Amino acid sequence: MTSNFPERSLTRAPMSQRTLFNTVMTVVAFICGILALVPLLAVLSYVIIRGFGSLSPSLFFELPPKALQQGGGFGNAILGTLIMVGIAALISIPFGVLAAIYITEFSSAQVARWVRFAANVLSGVPSIIAGVFAYGIVVLTLVKLNLGSYSAIGGGVALAILMLPIIVRTTDEALQLVSQDLRQASVGLGATNFQTVTQVVLPAALPAIVTGATLAIARAAGETAPLLFTALFSNFWPDGLFQPTASLAVLVYKYAISPFKNWQSLAWAASLILVLMVLITSIIARWATRKKA
Repeated sequence: MTSNFPERSLTRAPMSQRTLFNTVMTVVAFICGILALVPLLAVLSYVIIRGFGSLSPSLFFELPPKALQQGGGFGNAILGTLIMVGIAALISIPFGVLAAIYITEFSSAQVARWVRFAANVLSGVPSIIAGVFAYGIVVLTLVKLNLGSYSAIGGGVALAILMLPIIVRTTDEALQLVSQDLRQASVGLGATNFQTVTQVVLPAALPAIVTGATLAIARAAGETAPLLFTALFSNFWPDGLFQPTASLAVLVYKYAISPFKNWQSLAWAASLILVLMVLITSIIARWATRKKA
């Protein structure tokens, strides 16, 4: 039995309109991908070139030097950054995760919609606004109570405000990705809603939650504007949570615009350390995501 349909070759015609369009769009997409990497590579290479030459072991253990004085370091800024980011994580991670659990597992659809909308709006608020808010709430309150003024507590609260919407959104999305079959199977075996969330849903979404938390920490570690209003800066080692505290971001801002060469050199070295800290947190996030897969 013969077919009435014309015979056509299954091989791709190199000069056909569809093949040419596919080739052109592939080249355009490749060029756009390269152009997207150019700013990142340029920033990283410039920071590495300028900062690597200033690295030395003393940077991690000594205090900032005076103007035109050789040596010194920014160990106090590294410690201050870790303290304030740690305070922010202790505040934002529990509240963010619990808020996401509530809107995903326990709240009504209308409440969840408004909370998600509020988180999206808060994530778009400029960081300097968070600094001004923390200044009015924390710094001025400490002044009224005679407990101090600028402090690591104020800086931690300001950074927590910036971290909170990221954690809420990422945790919310992670919980929504957990299959409903797992929830139904747990309830079918006699587990309560609380047991289902804590023993089934949260363990399944934990890698994605860790990813969101590390990304939020990476963002908070590089913020400068909120700390100018709350923690300010100090040339000494942290002497309590209610005292002005140094940070890497503020040190870079302060020393990069100074006219002294030794301070500028420290600013480039601190920039490199700050980039490496963000890179490490991003690697942790990618590792957590890969482990989930």
